[in-house]
Amino acid sequence: MRAVVTRVESASVTIDGEVKASIGKGFLVLLGIHVDDTDAEAKKIADKICGLRVFEDDKGKMNVSPGDAGAEILLVSQFTLYGDCRQRRPGFTAAARPEQAIPLYELCVAECRARGFKVETGQFGAYMKVASVNDGPVTLILDTNDL
Repeated sequence: MRAVVTRVESASVTIDGEVKASIGKGFLVLLGIHVDDTDAEAKKIADKICGLRVFEDDKGKMNVSPGDAGAEILLVSQFTLYGDCRQRRPGFTAAARPEQAIPLYELCVAECRARGFKVETGQFGAYMKVASVNDGPVTLILDTNDL
């Protein structure tokens, strides 16, 4: 799995002109699921997201976990994170198909919620407009192959 994790002051997802989900301070997470991913990767990436100490302490150092910072999570599925861009037109054969990706996406959401986080989501497969007010900006790329 791949995740682009952005620390935000706020973020939201709009579908068909209506706000579907929104959060305050926390993480906007774009999550890509690979054809080889399993439950193990979903649990691993959720654990890493929920433990990233990138919120500032009283000395201005990134040393505070999202739980201690009162962070919320907006988790949005993003199959294009597995786009093959060797050609001008990206290919997406490495991205998991919905029948595989949806349960893994939902497991990642459930794992984050089980750790006590308020987790909002986009809508799998929908055309979404994602808005965020980046904080810092702080943006990290996680890949379960590297964790």
